[in-house]
Amino acid sequence: MSSKVHGRERGRGRGRTAVRGSVLVGLLCVLLLAGLGYFVWELRGIAANRAAGDPATGIYQQDPERADRTASAVLDGIVREDPEPPRDGKAFADGGARMDWRSAGWQPSDPLEARPAPAEPAIGALFSPGTDGDPDHHCSGVVVHSPGGDLIVTAAHCVYGGGFRTNLAFAPGYRDGVAPYGVWVPTRIDVDPRWTEDQDPDHDIAFIRLRRPGYPGQRLEDVTGAQTIAFRPELPAPARLVGYPNASEQPLECRNTAVADGPTQLRLDCADVPNGTSGGPVLTDGRTLIGVIGGRDGGGDEETSYSSYFGDDTRALYERTTTSP
Repeated sequence: MSSKVHGRERGRGRGRTAVRGSVLVGLLCVLLLAGLGYFVWELRGIAANRAAGDPATGIYQQDPERADRTASAVLDGIVREDPEPPRDGKAFADGGARMDWRSAGWQPSDPLEARPAPAEPAIGALFSPGTDGDPDHHCSGVVVHSPGGDLIVTAAHCVYGGGFRTNLAFAPGYRDGVAPYGVWVPTRIDVDPRWTEDQDPDHDIAFIRLRRPGYPGQRLEDVTGAQTIAFRPELPAPARLVGYPNASEQPLECRNTAVADGPTQLRLDCADVPNGTSGGPVLTDGRTLIGVIGGRDGGGDEETSYSSYFGDDTRALYERTTTSP
């Protein structure tokens, strides 16, 4: 195709082509320089918001002052806190609706497409304010029960890529610019060393311990409730996925049967689960967590979502996170 275009230009006369060529070359140079400038700016933003942590163990201890600055940036025009959480959220105060989907006549979504859903206290959006190229919220997460009452789980690719993200904040129950249960920041991030080494999709899981700046002693789980995490879940199982798309200010959900996709991946076929839902929960029996969107292909494609299987390695990661000081 390009050779035909060049042949027509040569047939129109050398002088005219030379002038037009000079203009085109100039425009291309401007565009290339602008693109290069943006790329350098973005790299600086990424580098400014990454820390090495300890990649050999997959542990990052967050600097409290940096975390407080992140919370302030999120609350400065991106999100506002609501001092009175919505009353309908109380239905989820124990971590989710207690419902046996089998006896309640559970059915998959029809059609198998994700649709907008009400916000839930234990499920929220992950924010990364700054100049690292992400929109305001870029991933999702879910509160899971832990001895310290301060734990969420998300996808490892949401928190580590070329280093640990240092500008993370979690807004549980987020909806339309409001964080009804506050803005929480990491104290510690744990991923499997096989993720920090080569981004192994079988270990695309991260646990994050959180605190709420300005509220010393407040425990996340006491505010939002928590889901119960299941290790080595039996598959297939009726399941529901939930997540926050980048371009949406409310979550979406889809129901279908979760199945094994080999020994290390869980698969749930549902269309229209876009970027931003990574790290969102895959739940069975209403409140039991069996996966988070991630794993193979960065979480899936237009028709299918994946999760790394919650096996013995995930159990070990959870126990390391919850038993460490």
